[in-house]
Formats: sequence, C-alpha cells, structure tokens
Amino acid sequence: STKERHGYCTLGEAFNRLDFCSAIKDTRRFNYVVRLLELIAKSQLPSLSGVAQKNYMNILERVVQKVLDDQQNVRPIKELLQMLYVSLCGLVQDMGKSVLVGNINIWVHRMENILQWQQQLDSIQINRPTSTGMALTELPASLQLNIMQRLSDGRDLVSLGQVCPELGSLAEDRLLWKKLCQYHFTDRQICKRLMLSDKGHLEWKKMYFKLSRCYPLREQYSDTLHLCTHCHILFWKDTNHPCTANNPESCTTALSPQDFINLFNF
Repeated sequence: STKERHGYCTLGEAFNRLDFCSAIKDTRRFNYVVRLLELIAKSQLPSLSGVAQKNYMNILERVVQKVLDDQQNVRPIKELLQMLYVSLCGLVQDMGKSVLVGNINIWVHRMENILQWQQQLDSIQINRPTSTGMALTELPASLQLNIMQRLSDGRDLVSLGQVCPELGSLAEDRLLWKKLCQYHFTDRQICKRLMLSDKGHLEWKKMYFKLSRCYPLREQYSDTLHLCTHCHILFWKDTNHPCTANNPESCTTALSPQDFINLFNF
C-alpha cells in the first residue's frame, strides 16, 4: 500500500514522494487520485517542477493504461485528458511569460501524447463479459432500482437506459432522480432551480442536470488521504499510522482532493 510521507513543503514535492502510482491500482483510491490530477490540470501545472511534471505525466499514463486494461472509467479519464489538453494549450501560448517550467518542445511532445491517449480511449472496444450468472435485467424491478440508486452520476443512469432498453423506464424513475438531486444538492439550491412539468410535477431529471451546471457535485471517496497534525504526516485512511499523540484520533483530519491542494497554497 502507499506509504506515509512527510518532509515536503510544495505540491510538487508531495506529489513526487506520495506513491500515487501504487494508489491508482487500488480501486478505493483510484477516483481520489484522478480528482487530484484534474485539480492540478485546472490550476496547478505552473507550480510543478520538472521532476513533478514528469511524475504527473507518468501517473497519468498509468491511469490511461489501467482504463484500457480494465475497460472501466472511460468517460472521466477522457474528460480529464481534454481538460489537461485545453489547459496546456493556453499555458504553452504563454511560455514566453515563464508560465510553465521546462522546454516548450517537451510540452508539445506531452500534448501529442495526450492526443494519442485520447484516440486510444475513443477507439476502445468494450468486451461483453462472459455470462456467469443472473443478469441485471433478470432481477426483480425493486432490486434493479436499488442497484441504480447506487449510481451517483446522472450521466451513468442515462447511459444505462440507452444501452439497456429493458431498464429505460426505470432510468426515468422520478424518485430515483429526486434522491440523486437530494444527495448532491442542498434544499436551498434545489428550491432555486425548481422546474415543473405541464401537469405540475417536479421535473427531477431536468433539475439534476440544471443543478449540476450551477453547483459542484458532492464528492465521496472510498479511501482518502489523512493529515496527522501532530506528526505532520500524510497517510491513507486504511493504513495504520503509528501516531505518538495521547489521542491520535483528535489529531487526524480527512483531506478531500481540494484540501490536499490547499495545503500548499501559501
């Protein structure tokens, strides 16, 4: 598992020393690391040293390879690559202003790699798994709905209804979309974006996508980085950090990906 680390004062140093290449192999940590990559792509690229840049691209390449191998998480990684490419297009144009560390030819080569990864993901062929038991469509409707309620991204519900017509009507279930809205957004946010049908019913599905354009979705991760304020050490939640404090739990703070980035914003 990823080891605990301390002794750094910049995002680049932390990114280099925390073993994210191992973390992406763990399904509980994969989404957390991907979110970190997104946040860095959005606003932190100029703060990365040459070594940190190389490490970032190495981790990203492994993420892409994992997606190609597992045939899972294709859409979020395609979105990450597009976000990174757009960010780099803007930053490379400003290279004369010392926005990015490093030679422009290196960055152009990296952008070519990103385009190549995008093409690989665009052409991925999802293999239908060998049937080893009961299919989702064979389950009772109540169980199908229960499983679909575990999906936290409305786009996944839409995709499920499109690729599996048998589940199309369930994917439109008003209660399903209502719970999704209530999971991601506050009552106040929902009240600001009410949408009614001709019959006077709340259009929960339309409201979800309208709300998602206005407010950030709720983030939840199976495993997160934690900070021990007593030892000044970062570690994963499910690893045993041997803290020397009298009350270790009171010294431990869970870090969202944005919290991790904020640690290094002075």
